This record gives sequence, C-alpha cells and structure tokens, in this order.
Amino acid sequence: MNRGQIAVTVDVVIFALRDNDLQVLLVKRKYPPFSGQWAIPGGYVDVDESLEEAAARELYEETGIQVGELEGSAARVPYIEQLYTFGDPHRDPRGRVITVAYFALVPAPLALRAGSDASDAEWKSVHRLPKMAFDHDQIVRYALQRLRYKLEYTAVGFQLLPPSFTLSALQRAYETILGEKLDKRNFRRRILHAQVIEPTGEFQSGEGRPAMLYRFREDAVAEVKARRLFP
Repeated sequence: MNRGQIAVTVDVVIFALRDNDLQVLLVKRKYPPFSGQWAIPGGYVDVDESLEEAAARELYEETGIQVGELEGSAARVPYIEQLYTFGDPHRDPRGRVITVAYFALVPAPLALRAGSDASDAEWKSVHRLPKMAFDHDQIVRYALQRLRYKLEYTAVGFQLLPPSFTLSALQRAYETILGEKLDKRNFRRRILHAQVIEPTGEFQSGEGRPAMLYRFREDAVAEVKARRLFP
C-alpha cells in the first residue's frame, strides 16, 4: 500500500464466558507486520463488499466462525454490532489504515481453526491479555467497556448464556463481566423486577435443592434505565 493511500479494515472482538472467566478470541499473525503476535480477527475491506460483509468474511477466513444462526453447527455468532472506528495515523506501520471494529457475543466458546492469515487461534482471558499487534489491546479494552456499560441498561448479557439458566449462573455471569461481586438478594430482586426473564417450569438437579431454570423473555423490552440493575 502506498503511503498516500488510505485503507479500511474491519476487526472483530468476540467475547465468551468460560471457566468463570470472560475470554476473547485471538489469532496469531502469520505474516508481517507483527508476525507471531496475537491479534483480533480482521483484515482489509474489499471494494465490492459492505463493512458487515467484510467482518463476516474475515471472521470465517481466520477462525472458521460464521455469523448468524446455522442449523446443526456450533460455529456461529448470533450477536454482533459495530463498536467504534479507530483511526490513529500511526496505528499500522504499513501506512494510513482506518479500522471499523465490531464486537460479538457467543453463548459458549466455539470450535476454532486458524485460517490462511493466522497460524493459531485461541481463547484468551481479557484479564491476562498477551502482547498484541497494532492497537488491538486498546480495541479489546474499549469493547469490554462497551459490554459492561450495555450490561447495565440492556439485556445483551443474555447472548453469553445458554437458552436456560439458573439465577445463580446468571449472577456469576454478570459478576464475571462487571468484575465485581453483587449482593445475591439485591441482584435477584432487581433482575426479576426488570421483567426480562421468565421461569421455564423446569429445574436443574444436583446437590441440594433443585434450582429453577429461567430464560430470557423474547417479548421483554431490552432497554431499561441506565444503572437500574446494578447501582
């Protein structure tokens, strides 16, 4: 790329909950610049595709993960939204590159495969990120901030959970994302008062008293007053 040209790329931050930890999908770069370093999946936007199409293509090419509901496949990203545009003139040593970042949520870590531009693909803890290429550590931190904020006023956190869950599992998920402990009684009172979940009528068996299973109400209003759930 000539120094006088401006290129556009897309990058995708994918979050998943695993082992009581919030993890992000990273790929190890195969080619310069930053060969051998970890990065979030992404690449150049072709002249004949939209930003969303480019994000979906790069995600599939580098990790094998596809966007959208796929029958009989676990490799899917049901939730993805545009995050921010990063345009520092010095963010890419190859020249002037502006990237449009997206962030996605999946209910469980997906099966991965490294693509043509990556030598490896792994899930990494957001709390223990390796040295990363470009400004990708900044992009991940910004995506985490956005996720935490949206968790306070929308039902987006349910995208990280299985179809049914206990209130204890829901609280652990929120605590993991927010990075803080929540009072059990206060959390349950507020989440039930928000009317975004409903009982399934089934119970999770195990040690002690069986726990009621809940699910997200598809007809519930996702947007609630900011800080309503977690003051």
